[in-house]
Amino acid sequence: MKALIIEDDPEIVESVSLSFRIRWPEAQLVSTHLGRKGIELAESEDPDIVILDLGLPDISGFEVLREVRSFSSVPIIILTIKAEEASIVRGLEWGADDYVVKPCGQLELLARVKARIRDRDNLVDESPLSFGSLLFNPSTRQLLYGKEEINITAIEAHIIHYLMRMGGRVATYIGLAEEVWGDDYPGSVDSLRVHIRRLREKLETDPSHPQIVLTKAGLGYFLAKLG
Repeated sequence: MKALIIEDDPEIVESVSLSFRIRWPEAQLVSTHLGRKGIELAESEDPDIVILDLGLPDISGFEVLREVRSFSSVPIIILTIKAEEASIVRGLEWGADDYVVKPCGQLELLARVKARIRDRDNLVDESPLSFGSLLFNPSTRQLLYGKEEINITAIEAHIIHYLMRMGGRVATYIGLAEEVWGDDYPGSVDSLRVHIRRLREKLETDPSHPQIVLTKAGLGYFLAKLG
C-alpha cells in the first residue's frame, strides 16, 4: 500500500508517518508540502490513497483535489483544520472520499484510510439493491430515486447501501459508523449527522422534515418504504 501525503506542516507529516510505521509498517509513504508537486506525484507515483491538506503554500487544496480528480479516481481524504460545514460539503462535492478535521487521533485516521482503500475493492461484485422507490447499484455507485439519478459521495454510498440492506430496520449509530469507517471513533455520530443531512438534501423534498431517511432518537437511522 502506498500513501501520498500532501501537507505543509512537518509535524503533521511526521505524526501521520509515525502512526503508519507503528500500525501499518508495510505501507510506503510519499509526501510533499506543495500542491502542484502533489498533483505530479498523484500521477507519477500511482498511490493507493491521498491524504490532502487544504491550506497549502502554493495553491489551494481544493485546486489539488480538482486537478487529481481530472485524471484519477484514487481515494482522497482531506485532513484539515477547516471545520466549517461549507468546506466539508465543498470537499465532498468536488470528489473527496472523506473529510477529517485536525486535530485527529491516529487510530481514527488509520481507520478512515483503511476504510477508503477497502471501498476501492469492495462492493464491486455486489448485486443492485432496491427498497421502495430507491435502486442502488454498488458496483457503479449509482443511486436512483424513481427515475431520477442522485449523485452521491463514497460515504453516502456506504450509508445508503447499509440502510437499504437493513430493509427498514434501524441502523444504529455504532453499526453505521463501523460500516462507513471500519470503527466507531469519538465524533463519529457528529460526522454521520453531516453526511445524513447532505443525503437528505439530495433525496428529500423538505430535508428539515424527512420522509425517506428517518431518525430513531438516541439509536440511529432507518429508511421509510415509499413508492
